[in-house]
Amino acid sequence: MNDHAAHHTLARRAFTLVEALMATAVTAIAGSTLLIGISSSLRTTDDNMRATIAFGIAEQLMDEIAGSRYAGDGDGPYQVSLGPSLAEAAGGGRQLFDDIDDYHRFTAGPPQDPWGFPLGRGQGDGTARNPNFQVTDGYFDAWRREVEVYYVDESDHSVRLSAVQTSNFRAVEVRVYYTDPVAGEVLLADVRRVFSYFPVTP
Repeated sequence: MNDHAAHHTLARRAFTLVEALMATAVTAIAGSTLLIGISSSLRTTDDNMRATIAFGIAEQLMDEIAGSRYAGDGDGPYQVSLGPSLAEAAGGGRQLFDDIDDYHRFTAGPPQDPWGFPLGRGQGDGTARNPNFQVTDGYFDAWRREVEVYYVDESDHSVRLSAVQTSNFRAVEVRVYYTDPVAGEVLLADVRRVFSYFPVTP
């Protein structure tokens, strides 16, 4: 094999600079696309996890409300002014709330248990949970829950009555918000139930 043939064979076996640059560029583009896909997948996973948590803590508060009386002693079921009394609101949490309308306009961020402990840090009886079983400090700092109570039409519970109208049905909405560093405050869960009052006839 002469020198010319050997040089030609060697040239065909080696990458040229242009081919190497093109291979590097294709690899970089493929890597970037893969990273974008992973980032998007992680973001979607985080969003789904937050939505699941939001629904759970909305349902938890709704169940707490559902365990309360329809109306407080001496208040009657048709009071126009809804919300806790001054004494109930001064309890430091929700432990003094004993009827549905006490929760009207209740808001807490971060979300708290009835005794005022941040979620995941209280034992559920007014005492702190064992530190080994508490959520990470500050985990719920970007979260907020709010409650709204209002009367609805007796024949169509999707119709909200005006502030001066009453009926035998009250709707309760529990909303959970999350403050995203980019998007700001985002509504993650909105749970609604309708509670009815049945007058007792002698």
